[in-house]
Amino acid sequence: MDVLNEVKEAKSRLQGVVSETPCNLSMNLSEQFGANIYLKREDLQMVRSYKIRGAYNKISSLADEQRQRRIVCASAGNHAQGVAYSCNLLNIRGTIFMPATTPKQKVKQVELFGKDKIEIVLVGDTFDDSYAQAQLYCKEHNGIFVHPFDDEKVIAGQGTIGLEILDQVKVKIDYLILPVGGGGLAAGVSSVFKNLSPDTKIFGVEPQGAPSMKTSLEKGENVTLEHIDKFVDGAAVKRVGDLNFSICQKTLDNMLLVPEGKVCSTILKLYNEEAMVVEPAGALSIAALDLLKEEIKGKTVVCIVSGSNNDITRTEEIKERSLFYEGLKHYFLIQFPQRPGALKDFVTEVLGANDDITYFQFSKKNNRESGPAVVGIELKDPKDLELIKSNFNRLHFQFQYLNDDQALFTQLIG
Repeated sequence: MDVLNEVKEAKSRLQGVVSETPCNLSMNLSEQFGANIYLKREDLQMVRSYKIRGAYNKISSLADEQRQRRIVCASAGNHAQGVAYSCNLLNIRGTIFMPATTPKQKVKQVELFGKDKIEIVLVGDTFDDSYAQAQLYCKEHNGIFVHPFDDEKVIAGQGTIGLEILDQVKVKIDYLILPVGGGGLAAGVSSVFKNLSPDTKIFGVEPQGAPSMKTSLEKGENVTLEHIDKFVDGAAVKRVGDLNFSICQKTLDNMLLVPEGKVCSTILKLYNEEAMVVEPAGALSIAALDLLKEEIKGKTVVCIVSGSNNDITRTEEIKERSLFYEGLKHYFLIQFPQRPGALKDFVTEVLGANDDITYFQFSKKNNRESGPAVVGIELKDPKDLELIKSNFNRLHFQFQYLNDDQALFTQLIG
């Protein structure tokens, strides 16, 4: 596959369809890291992610005979919106399979972009369920399946971001940092840079709980992970595309992993300091800057912000994961003595002046010397945790620290 020529052809097809999103210097991030940090704002696309590029390039390149057949895809998010919008623009019928568990907000967005050209089928509990049904539907109805990432035309469409960056940033780019999910964006953009800006170091970023590309590159073959953390849903896949993997083997200089909690902290920081609303996958490249802070000093860095389709119902979970990562939120299972004043002792003698109780679940047990309570505490300083534990021991409170016991934590709280 001659990726660069495919990308150039894709750019012509996308003319007037996708926005040439800005690639702006971030004053805050540049000052923080002592570097020139540019943000390629794909969160400002029509469908609020870069996925429209690959979907439209694929569908618009179909022959007339193929266009008469039904377009089919499986997605719970951005790819579905890109396919829906493309079908609407090209006046082509499409069927989109989404898990029955997909939030209503995402389903409505797909309906909005696809209008009467799209049929949405909600089936199964997971993406894998929807994917299997989409494949079966394709065979039974002679449909055209539009893969979210493992496809030449999709890769080429995403690669047009690379051409835009090189046209927009007029100085030498030392580092390009991009999110990696299935690998479509990474394969397309990295191919452009390897051809047109070969001295740029290209770093891919994955969530720590879904290191499919990093694991595959280390093993020298595309592997399927057994279990992943799906929190960063736009970049959490068990297996990257085969074509994507073969390209990224040659073009990526390194892969970085970012903890999901760090992603959450970055989302909140971008909202508070940059007035940017980004989805978890959209925050990956910026979250990775801390891992490179010494290396990028004085350098020019471009981070691709891939999307902004964040569900507001996830806000509390994002805040919670951020506090966990920052060491500011802690849960305990405490055996409270069954005597008057025990709770008062806990509040006045165990907790510090700046500590806050955010969760308390207690049930008094008759004829017992102690009763269990699950308590959540938010700190101002992560160093105060050791003082709290010391106070527990000093006052002879029996306790179990739940942050380190994920199974028990999930059972009692999660």
